[in-house]
Order: sequence, then C-alpha cells, then structure tokens
Amino acid sequence: MTRYLMAGGGTAGHVNPLLATADRLRFEDSAAEILVLGTNEGLEARLVPARGYRLLTVARLPFPRRFGVAALRFPGQFVALIRSVRHILSEHQIDVVVGFGGYVAAPAYLAARLMRIPIVVHEANARAGMANRFGSLLTPFVGVAFSRTALRRARVVGMPLRAEIVSLDRATERADARREFGLDPHRQTLLVTGGSLGSDRLNRTLIATITLVLGAGWQVLHICGTRSELDYPSLAGYVVVPYSDQMHRALASADLVVARAGASTVSEVTALALPAIYVPLSVGNGEQRLNAADAVAAGAARLVNDADFSADWIADHLLPLLMSPADIAALAAAASSLAARDGAERLVTVIHEAVSRPVGLPR
Repeated sequence: MTRYLMAGGGTAGHVNPLLATADRLRFEDSAAEILVLGTNEGLEARLVPARGYRLLTVARLPFPRRFGVAALRFPGQFVALIRSVRHILSEHQIDVVVGFGGYVAAPAYLAARLMRIPIVVHEANARAGMANRFGSLLTPFVGVAFSRTALRRARVVGMPLRAEIVSLDRATERADARREFGLDPHRQTLLVTGGSLGSDRLNRTLIATITLVLGAGWQVLHICGTRSELDYPSLAGYVVVPYSDQMHRALASADLVVARAGASTVSEVTALALPAIYVPLSVGNGEQRLNAADAVAAGAARLVNDADFSADWIADHLLPLLMSPADIAALAAAASSLAARDGAERLVTVIHEAVSRPVGLPR
C-alpha cells in the first residue's frame, strides 16, 4: 500500500488541484492511504474533510517580506515546523510528498528531502510561487499547468481538474443548468464571476451596464462574491448570486465567460471550450495575466486590463462581441483546440514515476 502526503492549501488555487489529484489516486488504487497536510486557517480546513480525506495540520508560517521581529523569529519557527512535518512523515510512513504550493509546501519539501522521501511538485500558475520555486530545486518531478511556467525540470501536465468538470457535457446539461439558476433555458447566457470573494471592479462595471447587455439579447448569471455589499438591480434576465458551490453547473449554463484569470478559472473554462474575456488582477506578481496568455494567444479568449474594464469598454468591445455570433463561434473553436481534461491523470503518472525511482539511503 502506498502512502501519499498531499501538501498545500490556503486558497482554492492550491486546494482544488490537490483534491483532484487525490481523487485520481484514490480512483486508481482504493487501498492507497492519502493524507493532506495543511493549516487550520485555509480553505483546506473545510474542503479536505468534506471530500473524505484526513487533514493533518501544522502552524501557518508566512515568509517575512521585510526585516523586523517576525524575520528574527522566522528561522527558529521554520526549524520547528520542519521538525513537526518530519514527525508526521515518520509516524505515517509516507512514501511520497506531493506539493501544490502554499505555506505548508516548503517545510514539507525540505522535511521529505532530509528523510530521502520522493517529492513531486505541481505548480498551477504560469508564474510559480516561492514555495514551488524552492521545491523544484529538490526534485526532478515537477509538473506545471501552463507552458509558460519557468521552473527547473518542469514538464507540462496541465491542471488537475475536479471530476465535475472532467465529466461535464455542456451541450446536454446546458438547459437544465440554466433552469437551476432561474434562467431561460434557451437564451444565450453571459457568466460573470470575480471568484468566491468577488471583484468590486467587475461588479460595479456590470451594474452600470447591465441594461445594455440585456438589450443585446443576452441574459446574465452574475456570481458577485460573498463580500460584495453593492445594491444589484432586479431585472428580468439578470440573476445575481453571491456564491455557487455548483460552479460546474454555472459554467454549463454559459456561452461566454467574463472572469478574473486565476489558474483554476482559466484551466476549467478552457477545458470546457468556453470563450472568455479575462480581467487579470492588477496586484500580485502578474501571474493572472500570464495564466491567460496561452488562451489569448490561441484566439480562445480576450484580455482587458483591470483599469480599462469600464462602462466604455463594455459599450465599445463587449456589446459588439455579444451581437456577433461568428466572433463568439471563433473564440469557442479556438478554445476547443486547447481543451484538455487529463491533468490529474498526467500528474498521477509523474507521482508513480517518483515513487518507483530510488531517492537515496533508506530513511
């Protein structure tokens, strides 16, 4: 029996591919023991147990970005954290550590290296995070979701996707999905989402132009986010929900998506051959723009700067697109050429390769 420790968490961008990979491992070998390493503060605290996996938690220890008391305390705290992870690896006789980034990934990589346990790294973003950049120095088994990701010895495996996305047939589920959200089953649908917390920029711009979009003959499913406190108009053909735990059904309902360019969003939208308009976050290290780059270059999506996503942009660019079936079809056809749903299978192949290759002296 193989024992896997899946390390990662904090955000959906880490947790979703982790769970998709765990599900694939469990599908291939029901006897495998799959444990997840995370913290009590990230999304994994809720999502991992809900999926039926055991969550082992350690302290959340952010890397200090500036000199101060936290920086002085960090080395000692990091050593203690590695010691905690080594205890977990030893207690559960882990055979391989599979990391997806986040606070727990770096100590998991280092602890595994010290114990001669194979390491597999998966990077979901086009621009790798600090933990996975470190992890890629410790192992030859590095998988990435995007071809533009610059990591040592990386191979493109794609994004491990949720089973609901992998099995989704938009053509057969579209009408029922629209009915579930209170939409007309036969009317073209624009899905707008800024993620689970929402995007104030996307929300305000859509509110200001919703009558124009509806006037173009489309209906709108707007997932505004759980933190949004704006007043949304009550209009026929305009459905607003703060959050949906059936995101695959929302995607099934859509003919066009306007969204942020998180790695999971881009991967799921592209896998379903959906045309998209991406509005990357203007903060961070620019990874969202890079996440969308392949889809944009292939003609499967269009990109607009956050600062430019305004009522004028909607009138000058989105409305002409909505009223051009040929342009929508061209975007969808290009998306079809990129669609791939086997990321979890391909990453599991890398994991099996890592397990079968000796790492060093027995631990």
